[in-house]
Amino acid sequence: MTHAERRAALEAIASEVRACTRCRLASGRTNAVPGEGSPDTEVVFVGEGPGYNEDRLGRPFVGRAGGVLMELLGSVEWRREDVFITNVDKCRPPSNRDPEPDEIAACAPYLHRQLEAIDPALVVTLGRFSLGTFMPGTRISQVHGTVRPVDPETGAADATVLALYHPAAADRSPDVKRQSFEDIGHAPTALLEARARRAARSNTGDPGINAADPGTNAGSTNVVSANAVVGVMATPGVATVTIDLTTDDDPAAADLTIF
Repeated sequence: MTHAERRAALEAIASEVRACTRCRLASGRTNAVPGEGSPDTEVVFVGEGPGYNEDRLGRPFVGRAGGVLMELLGSVEWRREDVFITNVDKCRPPSNRDPEPDEIAACAPYLHRQLEAIDPALVVTLGRFSLGTFMPGTRISQVHGTVRPVDPETGAADATVLALYHPAAADRSPDVKRQSFEDIGHAPTALLEARARRAARSNTGDPGINAADPGTNAGSTNVVSANAVVGVMATPGVATVTIDLTTDDDPAAADLTIF
């Protein structure tokens, strides 16, 4: 898709979400929350469902949990406007209760279409209900900070998923917050590796890959394109990636360290 096509697709989905009556949550909402962010991003964050502030404003992650998410993004030098943020449930469950399976199922086609339109390289799950969509059968306490391939049936044709605790859990627990900073530190490396894998498969003509136009999404999350990642170190709150910038035309080019 072109930029204009992706933006139009996401806007059409958002309009449908705002008018949706597929499940019982429609009757109690103030605003549905489709999600927001860059249509050209390589990274999608998927949470569980809107809370009080999200329902009031119609935007994802704008309350206390949103503040934690912004801290996590900032720790790897990413910006909110450079990623896409959404939820598996697009309407607030009463009293912030857990989403019910049928409510998640009612919203699933919207998330599927959002992922189809964006075609992300990296999906970051926030909490156990998002985890259930992308790593079914796992427990967040066991897989947080780990990555796996995303099932294309989710709508993300060729992506890696990174599991994180929900920012609300991090807000309540210093230990979970510390772990969350360590886990998000793996995101830049996971993105670089996903990007390289997608490029390699595209170059070999792998029919299982939904290849975007070269460069379509490059650079949208402040990650530098380069020949190879030659060194990686992750510490709580910090991810350092050293990249070899040498090319055939400039063999003397220096290494570059980002994040």
